[in-house]
Amino acid sequence: MVGLIFRQCGYVLIINGLKMLLPWEYGVRNLSRRPMRTLLTLTALTLVVLLVLIVVGFIRGLEKSLSTSGDQSVVLIYSVSAEENIENSAISANVPSLLAASISGTQQRYGVEHVSPEIYMGTRMRSTSGTEGLGLVRGVTTRAPLVRRNVLIVAGTWPAEGEIMVGQLAATKLGVADEALSIGSSMEFEGQTWKISGRFTAQGSASESEIWCRLTDLQTATKRQDLSLVALKLEPGSTAAEVSLFCKERLDLELQALGEREYYDSLQQHYKPVRLLAWLVVLLVSGAGVFAGMNMMYGAVTGRVRELATLQAIGFRRRAILITLIQEGVLLAALASIMAGLLIVVFINGISIRFTMGAFQLSFDHISILVGYGIGLLIGILGAIPPAIKALRESVAISIKAV
Repeated sequence: MVGLIFRQCGYVLIINGLKMLLPWEYGVRNLSRRPMRTLLTLTALTLVVLLVLIVVGFIRGLEKSLSTSGDQSVVLIYSVSAEENIENSAISANVPSLLAASISGTQQRYGVEHVSPEIYMGTRMRSTSGTEGLGLVRGVTTRAPLVRRNVLIVAGTWPAEGEIMVGQLAATKLGVADEALSIGSSMEFEGQTWKISGRFTAQGSASESEIWCRLTDLQTATKRQDLSLVALKLEPGSTAAEVSLFCKERLDLELQALGEREYYDSLQQHYKPVRLLAWLVVLLVSGAGVFAGMNMMYGAVTGRVRELATLQAIGFRRRAILITLIQEGVLLAALASIMAGLLIVVFINGISIRFTMGAFQLSFDHISILVGYGIGLLIGILGAIPPAIKALRESVAISIKAV
Protein backbone atom coordinates (compact mmCIF):
# COMPACT_ATOMS: atom_id res chain seq x y z
CA MET A 1 0.00 0.00 0.00
CA VAL A 2 1.43 3.33 -1.01
CA GLY A 3 0.48 6.42 0.97
CA LEU A 4 0.88 10.04 -0.09
CA ILE A 5 0.14 13.08 2.05
CA PHE A 6 -0.39 16.42 0.28
CA ARG A 7 -1.06 19.68 2.18
CA GLN A 8 -2.62 22.66 0.46
CA CYS A 9 -5.05 25.36 1.64
CA GLY A 10 -5.33 23.71 5.04
CA TYR A 11 -6.60 20.38 3.68
CA VAL A 12 -4.97 16.98 3.93
CA LEU A 13 -5.11 14.67 0.91
CA ILE A 14 -4.50 11.00 1.62
CA ILE A 15 -4.14 8.73 -1.39
CA ASN A 16 -4.20 5.14 -0.27
CA GLY A 17 -4.63 2.62 -3.03
CA LEU A 18 -7.90 3.26 -4.85
CA LYS A 19 -9.78 4.89 -1.96
CA MET A 20 -9.68 8.73 -2.03
CA LEU A 21 -12.37 11.19 -0.97
CA LEU A 22 -12.27 14.91 -0.48
CA PRO A 23 -12.68 16.03 3.12
CA TRP A 24 -16.26 16.65 4.27
CA GLU A 25 -15.37 20.23 5.20
CA TYR A 26 -14.39 20.99 1.59
CA GLY A 27 -17.97 20.64 0.32
CA VAL A 28 -19.38 22.53 3.29
CA ARG A 29 -17.04 25.49 2.86
CA ASN A 30 -17.73 25.68 -0.87
CA LEU A 31 -21.33 26.63 -0.07
CA SER A 32 -20.17 29.79 1.71
CA ARG A 33 -17.75 30.81 -1.05
CA ARG A 34 -20.64 32.02 -3.24
CA PRO A 35 -23.22 33.23 -0.71
CA MET A 36 -25.61 34.86 -3.20
CA ARG A 37 -25.78 31.80 -5.47
CA THR A 38 -26.20 29.54 -2.43
CA LEU A 39 -28.98 31.76 -1.05
CA LEU A 40 -30.88 31.76 -4.35
CA THR A 41 -30.56 27.99 -4.70
CA LEU A 42 -31.67 27.50 -1.10
CA THR A 43 -34.71 29.75 -1.60
CA ALA A 44 -35.77 27.93 -4.78
CA LEU A 45 -35.43 24.50 -3.17
CA THR A 46 -37.31 25.67 -0.05
CA LEU A 47 -40.25 26.86 -2.15
CA VAL A 48 -40.35 23.57 -4.05
CA VAL A 49 -40.31 21.44 -0.89
CA LEU A 50 -42.86 23.77 0.75
CA LEU A 51 -45.26 23.37 -2.17
CA VAL A 52 -44.80 19.60 -2.16
CA LEU A 53 -45.55 19.47 1.58
CA ILE A 54 -48.71 21.56 1.14
CA VAL A 55 -50.07 19.38 -1.68
CA VAL A 56 -49.28 16.15 0.18
CA GLY A 57 -50.84 17.67 3.32
CA PHE A 58 -53.98 18.36 1.29
CA ILE A 59 -54.13 14.75 0.09
CA ARG A 60 -53.52 13.33 3.56
CA GLY A 61 -56.04 15.71 5.14
CA LEU A 62 -58.77 14.66 2.70
CA GLU A 63 -58.00 10.98 3.22
CA LYS A 64 -57.89 11.38 7.00
CA SER A 65 -61.21 13.23 7.10
CA LEU A 66 -62.96 10.48 5.15
CA SER A 67 -61.21 7.61 6.93
CA THR A 68 -62.14 8.89 10.40
CA SER A 69 -65.75 9.51 9.38
CA GLY A 70 -68.28 6.78 9.89
CA ASP A 71 -68.87 4.06 12.46
CA GLN A 72 -68.65 0.40 11.53
CA SER A 73 -71.69 -0.39 13.69
CA VAL A 74 -73.91 2.38 12.26
CA VAL A 75 -76.21 1.85 9.26
CA LEU A 76 -77.68 4.68 7.20
CA ILE A 77 -81.18 4.22 5.79
CA TYR A 78 -82.26 6.67 3.09
CA SER A 79 -84.19 6.92 -0.16
CA VAL A 80 -83.36 4.71 -3.13
CA SER A 81 -83.77 7.63 -5.52
CA ALA A 82 -81.07 9.63 -3.71
CA GLU A 83 -78.36 7.17 -4.84
CA GLU A 84 -75.21 8.42 -3.02
CA ASN A 85 -76.45 11.98 -2.36
CA ILE A 86 -78.11 11.85 1.03
CA GLU A 87 -78.97 15.57 0.73
CA ASN A 88 -81.51 14.62 -1.97
CA SER A 89 -83.10 11.88 0.11
CA ALA A 90 -86.69 12.07 1.39
CA ILE A 91 -88.24 9.27 3.44
CA SER A 92 -91.37 8.93 5.54
CA ALA A 93 -91.34 10.22 9.11
CA ASN A 94 -92.57 6.87 10.45
CA VAL A 95 -89.51 4.96 9.21
CA PRO A 96 -87.59 5.30 12.54
CA SER A 97 -90.40 3.62 14.50
CA LEU A 98 -90.73 0.88 11.88
CA LEU A 99 -86.99 0.18 12.04
CA ALA A 100 -86.94 0.10 15.83
CA ALA A 101 -89.82 -2.37 15.86
CA SER A 102 -88.57 -4.59 13.02
CA ILE A 103 -84.76 -4.76 13.46
CA SER A 104 -83.87 -7.02 16.37
CA GLY A 105 -80.19 -6.07 16.26
CA THR A 106 -80.82 -2.40 17.08
CA GLN A 107 -78.76 -1.35 20.05
CA GLN A 108 -80.64 0.03 23.02
CA ARG A 109 -79.91 1.09 26.58
CA TYR A 110 -82.47 1.55 29.33
CA GLY A 111 -85.27 1.03 26.82
CA VAL A 112 -84.04 3.74 24.43
CA GLU A 113 -83.28 2.57 20.88
CA HIS A 114 -80.18 4.01 19.25
CA VAL A 115 -82.10 5.26 16.22
CA SER A 116 -81.51 8.83 15.04
CA PRO A 117 -83.99 10.44 12.59
CA GLU A 118 -82.28 13.28 10.75
CA ILE A 119 -82.62 15.92 8.05
CA TYR A 120 -79.37 16.63 6.23
CA MET A 121 -79.22 19.45 3.72
CA GLY A 122 -77.14 22.26 2.25
CA THR A 123 -78.48 25.79 2.41
CA ARG A 124 -77.43 29.42 2.07
CA MET A 125 -76.50 31.02 5.39
CA ARG A 126 -75.74 34.57 6.49
CA SER A 127 -73.60 35.42 9.51
CA THR A 128 -73.92 38.50 11.70
CA SER A 129 -71.11 40.11 9.70
CA GLY A 130 -73.27 39.89 6.57
CA THR A 131 -71.12 37.24 4.89
CA GLU A 132 -73.07 34.58 3.02
CA GLY A 133 -72.00 31.03 2.32
CA LEU A 134 -73.26 27.55 1.57
CA GLY A 135 -73.40 25.53 4.78
CA LEU A 136 -74.40 22.03 5.83
CA VAL A 137 -77.13 21.75 8.44
CA ARG A 138 -78.30 18.59 10.18
CA GLY A 139 -81.58 18.45 12.07
CA VAL A 140 -81.29 15.96 14.93
CA THR A 141 -82.95 14.80 18.11
CA THR A 142 -81.40 14.08 21.51
CA ARG A 143 -80.79 10.52 20.30
CA ALA A 144 -78.16 11.67 17.82
CA PRO A 145 -75.27 11.50 20.36
CA LEU A 146 -76.18 7.84 20.99
CA VAL A 147 -75.36 7.11 17.33
CA ARG A 148 -72.76 9.83 16.58
CA ARG A 149 -70.36 8.83 19.33
CA ASN A 150 -67.46 10.88 18.01
CA VAL A 151 -69.30 14.19 18.53
CA LEU A 152 -68.18 16.05 21.63
CA ILE A 153 -69.50 19.42 22.83
CA VAL A 154 -66.45 21.53 23.71
CA ALA A 155 -68.21 24.80 24.55
CA GLY A 156 -71.75 25.93 25.28
CA THR A 157 -74.78 23.68 25.47
CA TRP A 158 -77.01 21.45 23.38
CA PRO A 159 -79.28 23.59 21.15
CA ALA A 160 -82.70 24.51 22.49
CA GLU A 161 -85.62 25.81 20.44
CA GLY A 162 -84.41 28.29 17.82
CA GLU A 163 -80.73 27.52 18.54
CA ILE A 164 -77.92 25.80 16.65
CA MET A 165 -74.65 24.10 17.52
CA VAL A 166 -71.71 24.56 15.12
CA GLY A 167 -68.78 22.28 14.34
CA GLN A 168 -65.27 23.63 14.65
CA LEU A 169 -64.80 23.66 10.84
CA ALA A 170 -68.22 25.16 10.04
CA ALA A 171 -66.69 28.62 9.68
CA THR A 172 -64.27 27.30 7.06
CA LYS A 173 -67.10 25.68 5.13
CA LEU A 174 -69.08 28.93 5.17
CA GLY A 175 -66.04 31.04 4.32
CA VAL A 176 -66.42 33.32 7.35
CA ALA A 177 -64.14 34.22 10.24
CA ASP A 178 -64.25 31.86 13.19
CA GLU A 179 -65.32 34.75 15.45
CA ALA A 180 -68.51 35.11 13.41
CA LEU A 181 -69.69 31.75 14.82
CA SER A 182 -68.92 32.47 18.46
CA ILE A 183 -71.39 31.36 21.12
CA GLY A 184 -74.18 33.89 21.52
CA SER A 185 -73.99 35.25 17.97
CA SER A 186 -76.67 34.60 15.38
CA MET A 187 -77.03 33.17 11.89
CA GLU A 188 -79.79 33.37 9.32
CA PHE A 189 -80.92 30.53 7.08
CA GLU A 190 -84.20 29.14 5.81
CA GLY A 191 -85.92 32.45 6.62
CA GLN A 192 -85.16 32.33 10.35
CA THR A 193 -82.58 33.71 12.76
CA TRP A 194 -80.80 31.09 14.85
CA LYS A 195 -78.76 31.68 17.98
CA ILE A 196 -75.52 29.75 18.42
CA SER A 197 -75.62 27.81 21.70
CA GLY A 198 -72.50 25.65 21.48
CA ARG A 199 -69.58 24.27 19.53
CA PHE A 200 -68.56 20.66 18.96
CA THR A 201 -65.75 18.55 17.54
CA ALA A 202 -65.98 15.16 15.85
CA GLN A 203 -62.41 13.79 16.00
CA GLY A 204 -61.51 15.20 12.59
CA SER A 205 -64.45 13.61 10.76
CA ALA A 206 -66.63 15.26 8.12
CA SER A 207 -69.24 16.14 10.76
CA GLU A 208 -67.02 18.96 12.03
CA SER A 209 -68.08 21.16 9.11
CA GLU A 210 -71.79 20.79 9.93
CA ILE A 211 -74.30 22.88 11.88
CA TRP A 212 -76.75 21.01 14.12
CA CYS A 213 -80.20 22.11 15.23
CA ARG A 214 -83.35 20.48 16.57
CA LEU A 215 -85.12 18.30 14.04
CA THR A 216 -88.56 19.79 14.71
CA ASP A 217 -87.23 23.33 14.29
CA LEU A 218 -85.67 22.50 10.92
CA GLN A 219 -88.85 20.75 9.78
CA THR A 220 -90.86 23.86 10.66
CA ALA A 221 -88.38 26.19 8.94
CA THR A 222 -88.26 24.11 5.74
CA LYS A 223 -91.98 23.26 5.82
CA ARG A 224 -91.35 19.56 5.49
CA GLN A 225 -92.44 16.64 7.67
CA ASP A 226 -90.35 13.94 6.07
CA LEU A 227 -86.75 12.97 6.85
CA SER A 228 -83.53 12.70 4.91
CA LEU A 229 -82.20 9.59 6.61
CA VAL A 230 -82.20 7.43 9.69
CA ALA A 231 -78.95 6.47 11.40
CA LEU A 232 -79.28 3.18 13.27
CA LYS A 233 -76.68 1.72 15.61
CA LEU A 234 -76.45 -2.08 15.75
CA GLU A 235 -75.60 -4.34 18.64
CA PRO A 236 -72.11 -5.94 18.58
CA GLY A 237 -72.19 -8.99 16.32
CA SER A 238 -75.11 -7.71 14.23
CA THR A 239 -74.66 -6.78 10.58
CA ALA A 240 -76.35 -4.49 8.10
CA ALA A 241 -77.79 -7.53 6.28
CA GLU A 242 -80.94 -7.55 8.43
CA VAL A 243 -81.53 -3.86 7.74
CA SER A 244 -80.98 -4.40 4.01
CA LEU A 245 -83.47 -7.30 4.09
CA PHE A 246 -86.07 -5.04 5.73
CA CYS A 247 -85.56 -2.41 3.00
CA LYS A 248 -85.98 -5.01 0.26
CA GLU A 249 -89.13 -6.43 1.85
CA ARG A 250 -90.75 -3.02 2.29
CA LEU A 251 -90.70 -1.95 -1.34
CA ASP A 252 -93.44 0.58 -0.65
CA LEU A 253 -91.01 2.64 1.46
CA GLU A 254 -88.35 2.79 -1.30
CA LEU A 255 -85.45 2.54 1.13
CA GLN A 256 -81.84 1.44 0.88
CA ALA A 257 -79.42 0.63 3.69
CA LEU A 258 -75.69 1.23 3.67
CA GLY A 259 -73.12 0.98 6.44
CA GLU A 260 -71.81 4.40 7.42
CA ARG A 261 -68.25 3.21 6.99
CA GLU A 262 -69.06 1.90 3.49
CA TYR A 263 -70.73 5.21 2.64
CA TYR A 264 -67.57 7.19 3.35
CA ASP A 265 -65.48 4.56 1.58
CA SER A 266 -67.59 5.23 -1.51
CA LEU A 267 -66.78 8.94 -1.11
CA GLN A 268 -63.09 7.98 -1.08
CA GLN A 269 -63.60 6.44 -4.51
CA HIS A 270 -65.61 9.46 -5.62
CA TYR A 271 -62.72 11.79 -4.78
CA LYS A 272 -60.07 9.46 -6.18
CA PRO A 273 -59.58 11.58 -9.35
CA VAL A 274 -58.96 14.63 -7.14
CA ARG A 275 -56.31 12.78 -5.18
CA LEU A 276 -54.69 11.47 -8.37
CA LEU A 277 -54.61 15.01 -9.75
CA ALA A 278 -52.96 16.21 -6.54
CA TRP A 279 -50.28 13.50 -6.80
CA LEU A 280 -49.74 14.58 -10.41
CA VAL A 281 -49.14 18.12 -9.12
CA VAL A 282 -46.58 16.70 -6.67
CA LEU A 283 -44.84 14.93 -9.56
CA LEU A 284 -44.82 18.06 -11.73
CA VAL A 285 -43.56 20.27 -8.92
CA SER A 286 -40.86 17.74 -8.08
CA GLY A 287 -39.79 17.61 -11.72
CA ALA A 288 -39.65 21.40 -11.86
CA GLY A 289 -37.58 21.35 -8.68
CA VAL A 290 -35.12 18.88 -10.23
CA PHE A 291 -34.66 21.09 -13.30
CA ALA A 292 -34.30 24.18 -11.11
CA GLY A 293 -31.67 22.40 -9.05
CA MET A 294 -29.85 21.29 -12.21
CA ASN A 295 -29.90 24.84 -13.56
CA MET A 296 -28.44 26.21 -10.33
CA MET A 297 -25.81 23.48 -10.14
CA TYR A 298 -24.85 23.99 -13.79
CA GLY A 299 -24.12 27.61 -12.99
CA ALA A 300 -22.20 26.66 -9.88
CA VAL A 301 -20.12 23.95 -11.60
CA THR A 302 -19.40 26.02 -14.73
CA GLY A 303 -17.58 28.61 -12.67
CA ARG A 304 -15.45 25.94 -10.98
CA VAL A 305 -14.10 24.08 -14.02
CA ARG A 306 -10.48 24.99 -13.28
CA GLU A 307 -10.91 24.12 -9.61
CA LEU A 308 -12.28 20.66 -10.42
CA ALA A 309 -9.52 20.07 -12.98
CA THR A 310 -6.90 21.05 -10.40
CA LEU A 311 -8.33 18.54 -7.95
CA GLN A 312 -7.97 15.85 -10.61
CA ALA A 313 -4.41 16.94 -11.33
CA ILE A 314 -3.57 16.68 -7.64
CA GLY A 315 -4.70 13.08 -7.66
CA PHE A 316 -8.36 12.99 -6.74
CA ARG A 317 -10.48 10.64 -8.78
CA ARG A 318 -13.50 11.95 -10.65
CA ARG A 319 -15.69 9.73 -8.52
CA ALA A 320 -14.50 11.52 -5.37
CA ILE A 321 -15.16 14.94 -6.90
CA LEU A 322 -18.62 13.80 -8.05
CA ILE A 323 -19.44 12.65 -4.50
CA THR A 324 -18.39 16.05 -3.14
CA LEU A 325 -20.61 17.90 -5.62
CA ILE A 326 -23.53 15.64 -4.72
CA GLN A 327 -22.75 16.32 -1.07
CA GLU A 328 -23.13 20.05 -1.69
CA GLY A 329 -26.49 19.51 -3.41
CA VAL A 330 -27.75 17.24 -0.65
CA LEU A 331 -26.67 19.71 2.04
CA LEU A 332 -28.59 22.49 0.33
CA ALA A 333 -31.65 20.25 -0.17
CA ALA A 334 -31.57 19.09 3.47
CA LEU A 335 -31.37 22.66 4.73
CA ALA A 336 -34.17 23.69 2.36
CA SER A 337 -36.34 20.80 3.62
CA ILE A 338 -35.78 21.83 7.24
CA MET A 339 -36.66 25.44 6.44
CA ALA A 340 -39.81 24.34 4.57
CA GLY A 341 -40.80 22.22 7.57
CA LEU A 342 -40.37 25.22 9.91
CA LEU A 343 -42.52 27.38 7.62
CA ILE A 344 -45.19 24.66 7.67
CA VAL A 345 -45.19 24.51 11.49
CA VAL A 346 -45.24 28.28 11.99
CA PHE A 347 -47.57 29.50 9.24
CA ILE A 348 -49.55 26.65 7.65
CA ASN A 349 -50.13 23.88 10.20
CA GLY A 350 -53.78 23.83 11.32
CA ILE A 351 -55.14 25.62 8.24
CA SER A 352 -58.51 24.30 7.09
CA ILE A 353 -59.59 23.84 3.48
CA ARG A 354 -63.16 24.28 2.18
CA PHE A 355 -64.30 21.40 -0.02
CA THR A 356 -67.50 20.10 -1.58
CA MET A 357 -68.05 17.55 1.20
CA GLY A 358 -67.47 20.18 3.89
CA ALA A 359 -64.08 21.17 5.21
CA PHE A 360 -60.97 19.48 6.53
CA GLN A 361 -57.58 20.41 7.95
CA LEU A 362 -54.30 19.95 6.13
CA SER A 363 -52.59 16.93 7.65
CA PHE A 364 -48.81 17.03 8.05
CA ASP A 365 -48.26 13.57 9.50
CA HIS A 366 -45.20 11.31 9.23
CA ILE A 367 -46.12 10.29 5.67
CA SER A 368 -46.39 13.91 4.51
CA ILE A 369 -43.02 14.77 6.09
CA LEU A 370 -41.40 11.62 4.68
CA VAL A 371 -42.66 12.33 1.14
CA GLY A 372 -41.76 16.03 1.26
CA TYR A 373 -38.28 15.56 2.72
CA GLY A 374 -37.60 12.55 0.50
CA ILE A 375 -38.44 14.55 -2.61
CA GLY A 376 -36.28 17.41 -1.34
CA LEU A 377 -33.23 15.16 -0.92
CA LEU A 378 -33.94 13.51 -4.27
CA ILE A 379 -33.92 16.93 -5.93
CA GLY A 380 -30.55 17.65 -4.33
CA ILE A 381 -29.07 14.40 -5.67
CA LEU A 382 -30.59 14.43 -9.16
CA GLY A 383 -29.95 18.14 -9.60
CA ALA A 384 -26.22 17.76 -8.91
CA ILE A 385 -25.35 14.65 -10.93
CA PRO A 386 -25.83 15.83 -14.59
CA PRO A 387 -23.86 19.11 -14.32
CA ALA A 388 -21.12 17.39 -12.33
CA ILE A 389 -20.75 14.63 -14.94
CA LYS A 390 -20.68 17.21 -17.75
CA ALA A 391 -17.89 19.18 -16.05
CA LEU A 392 -15.81 16.09 -15.27
CA ARG A 393 -15.97 14.72 -18.82
CA GLU A 394 -13.57 17.37 -20.12
CA SER A 395 -9.87 16.54 -20.09
CA VAL A 396 -7.78 17.98 -17.26
CA ALA A 397 -5.52 19.94 -19.60
CA ILE A 398 -8.40 21.68 -21.37
CA SER A 399 -10.26 22.41 -18.15
CA ILE A 400 -7.23 23.98 -16.46
CA LYS A 401 -6.92 26.41 -19.37
CA ALA A 402 -10.62 27.37 -19.10
CA VAL A 403 -11.33 30.97 -18.09
